Amino acid sequence: MSRRRHRHEEEAENHERWLVSYADFITLLFAFFVVMYAVSSVNEGKYRILSDSIVSAFRNVPGSTAGAQVEVGSAAPTLVLPMIVPNRPVVAAKPASEAKRKAKEKMRDMAQEISDALGPLVENGQVRVTEGARGITVDINASVLFSSGEARLASEALAPLTAVARILAPTDFPITVEGHTDDIPIATAQFASNWELSGVRASSVVRLMIDNGVAASRLTAVGYADQRPIAGNESAEGRARNRRVAITIESRMPDQADAGSVSAITKGNALP
Repeated sequence: MSRRRHRHEEEAENHERWLVSYADFITLLFAFFVVMYAVSSVNEGKYRILSDSIVSAFRNVPGSTAGAQVEVGSAAPTLVLPMIVPNRPVVAAKPASEAKRKAKEKMRDMAQEISDALGPLVENGQVRVTEGARGITVDINASVLFSSGEARLASEALAPLTAVARILAPTDFPITVEGHTDDIPIATAQFASNWELSGVRASSVVRLMIDNGVAASRLTAVGYADQRPIAGNESAEGRARNRRVAITIESRMPDQADAGSVSAITKGNALP
């Protein structure tokens, strides 16, 4: 009897022990919901400070092109990081149209300066200054620069050529000096043909420009002999026009003007 009573009391005690586990479970469940609520409740002021700090930190990362973005919603905050791409230098380039406009104005001003410097020769038609697709071209009659069959610059040619060289020296445009002759053959001890004569005449002008401050790296001397006439060689007047030196200041922007358009800057007529 005593043993049965003891077993019964023990069974009764074991039967009520589940209440302890249940109470522990409820307590843990309550704590879980309290933690979840605390996590989901965001202090907007503190979160903005944290967001700004993160954005600033990511913007200072080398190679990053943009900062981090933080989205604040009713749910948990989401941090969105940008893709990091290689850092590229920022070039504040002028619009191409503006650069072309300024270069064109500079070329036009230079053409006017050259025209003014060669004023007397322009007036009597010995020099013609034009602006075209390639840039500025100064056509100088060979009789102004050289004696017949010679490539040494005449003394009266030094002053006008020096004036042109001093205008070109501060600029950076490439310059091509071309020598041209008529179709009458030449065969002297110094020049075997018009090719040598035209090339040496162009070189003589180039040397004078270098002596007056034009960078040698910008200059090119070319001899064309009688292969690029601007008039017919049937008459003395046409042959005189073909004997010339052409100085071309290249604009390096061939799309500024159509290849067929040439505007005369000076009042000079055709070379004699």
